[in-house]
Amino acid sequence: MTVKSGSPREWTSTINVTPLIDVLLVLLIIFMVIAPSLPRGESARIPQPAVNGLSGGTPVILEVLRGSDGTTHFTINHEQVARQDLAARLAGIYFNRAERVFFLKGDDQLSFVQVAEAIDVGHAAGADRIGLLTPNAQAGDEESLFP
Repeated sequence: MTVKSGSPREWTSTINVTPLIDVLLVLLIIFMVIAPSLPRGESARIPQPAVNGLSGGTPVILEVLRGSDGTTHFTINHEQVARQDLAARLAGIYFNRAERVFFLKGDDQLSFVQVAEAIDVGHAAGADRIGLLTPNAQAGDEESLFP
């Protein structure tokens, strides 16, 4: 890596950068191949406004309540529904709806299994998405939750 210049006693040295450029190009290609396969975070969907100001109707709120005798009671938008009629009633509601979503309120005295059964009934009836209402949302006005 030395170059002779001028007289035989003068030597100057220079760095050969060709191998360094080759290594740089190889690293660049490796990073370009690896970059698309890097893991990304969870995707989040932003709520979209209703088309032409029309929503899918009133929101469906399924309440799972514990009775004084320890039995489980169900209400859909504050109307009592028997357990055996719950799936048919939800299927009737979602029959003509494009947006198949319902919100679930669970009594804090119930076990998770009882609430999970209500979620399963909702999925079997045709609900695509199920939202869980938290105690903070329950304490507020339900109408302010929905546009």
